[in-house]
Amino acid sequence: MDKKLSHINKQGNAEMVDVSEKEITNRTAIASGRILFPTEVFKQLQKDDFLSKKGSITQTAIIAGIQAVKKTSDLIPLCHPLRLSKINIDIQPGENSLDIECLVKCNERTGVEMEALTGVSAAALCIYDMTKALSHDLEISEIKLKKKTGGKSDFGV
Repeated sequence: MDKKLSHINKQGNAEMVDVSEKEITNRTAIASGRILFPTEVFKQLQKDDFLSKKGSITQTAIIAGIQAVKKTSDLIPLCHPLRLSKINIDIQPGENSLDIECLVKCNERTGVEMEALTGVSAAALCIYDMTKALSHDLEISEIKLKKKTGGKSDFGV
């Protein structure tokens, strides 16, 4: 395998990748994840139309995910700050779960996969926070990159 870690220099130290010579292209990433609930808890949430005393669980999680996408470079030390052009977070009920998908777009020299993964993670954490009063037996799982385009290596296309 000829691949090497891009954020580690020849001395073995962490460094931000130099993207100054890269071409600006349309970049897109889609990530997904899920938060699983005990059956009784999920049924209660559905019955309450995913509303809590704190407000709409899904709408609050969408806002949290969008805010997190915009703060990714503050949270992940070697990520570049990016001018984002689109963030969309979708949360749908599944089987005893809320399924989360985050789409991020920009016109930049580097991709937005970390931003999409961060958006899903923050949305899931927000849902956990808003529902933990019902049970701590909640599971955040399956956070993954589904697709990325616009760089030298597309994924999931």
